[in-house]
Amino acid sequence: MEQAYQVIARRWRPKQFDELVGQDHIVQTLRNAIESKRIAHAYLFVGPRGTGKTSSARLFAKSLNAEGGPSVAPANDSEISQAIMNGSCMDVIEIDGASNNSVDQVRELREDCQYAPTQCSYKIYIIDEVHMLSTAAFNALLKTLEEPPPHVIFIFATTESHKVLPTIVSRCQRFEFRPIPDEVIVEKLATIAKAEGIKVAPEALAAVARLANGGMRDSQSILDQMISFCGKEIAEQDVLDVYGLVSAERITQLAGALGCLDFAAIIAAVDTFVVEGRDLYRILIDLEAEVRRALLDAIHNNGSTEQLGTSLTTESLMRMLDALHEGGASVQRGLSEKVNFEVVLLKAAEESRSRAIDTVLKQLAGSASASEGGSDEKKN
Repeated sequence: MEQAYQVIARRWRPKQFDELVGQDHIVQTLRNAIESKRIAHAYLFVGPRGTGKTSSARLFAKSLNAEGGPSVAPANDSEISQAIMNGSCMDVIEIDGASNNSVDQVRELREDCQYAPTQCSYKIYIIDEVHMLSTAAFNALLKTLEEPPPHVIFIFATTESHKVLPTIVSRCQRFEFRPIPDEVIVEKLATIAKAEGIKVAPEALAAVARLANGGMRDSQSILDQMISFCGKEIAEQDVLDVYGLVSAERITQLAGALGCLDFAAIIAAVDTFVVEGRDLYRILIDLEAEVRRALLDAIHNNGSTEQLGTSLTTESLMRMLDALHEGGASVQRGLSEKVNFEVVLLKAAEESRSRAIDTVLKQLAGSASASEGGSDEKKN
């Protein structure tokens, strides 16, 4: 029987800590904990989706249950290591918090964790999306979490840490997973593409990384889809067309039209985007990033920049950014996406030229004091 295709995100899941990219601070801390034998009984992994929380939990479980005792580099080919990594180990139990969130299920877990592990050194419970547990389920877990049996370790993973009860958080060591930088994602995808025999343009990889928003798994899923669409060769335009993006060059042009108050160019650009079937909300996000770059340039250059084609102050750029940000909800959920998008862009352009009332008052006060000074000199 022919083996089923395994997606890139699963095939390239890290098998050792060295392969986990973008989370060096977490890898270093877990390695030190293993080497110094300072193993806590509960860990909370917090961060955006696709940044390596579950992979790190499995790698940690694999290292703790290595043959011959905990090791930072356990053998990949041992039976226990393979069982842990493919999710079939009896002593490393992965639980989906979304579908196992009742108090009765947590009580069963409490009873089960009293039994010693059958083939490993530690019995490890990995609870994904732990914030989905009910309050009663959390409370049922508290006592066990505070004083678990010596052979039990809990690893909780969540994308919404604010929903986890403080009484649970206080009993855990907390690890913050960061969004992975675009350049790190591009480097990893280039390695994958080379190994898979796929030719991908650097601009295409950059577009995939931009789409992934810091998630390595998302970027690998996008690459997988692009390979299905394009075959052995992927160009930037392919990614832009499939996902409704526009090129960085066109985003720069649109930002320049906002900066120069070129309303005709703004309207023409929106018409073109709609005809091409582009994702207007995504364009808005990319436009915010472009204006933010101009704002940072203004901050570094004594309060003004010409990156958008005309001289703009930090105050003008902040007003433009505010208008773009506030308009996001109307573009995403409004009745007419095109009209709302046009209004947001035109308003952002106008806002860049409006001035805060306190700034105007300060200038008027300065002018008044200057004129008074001149009058006194004439009298003298």
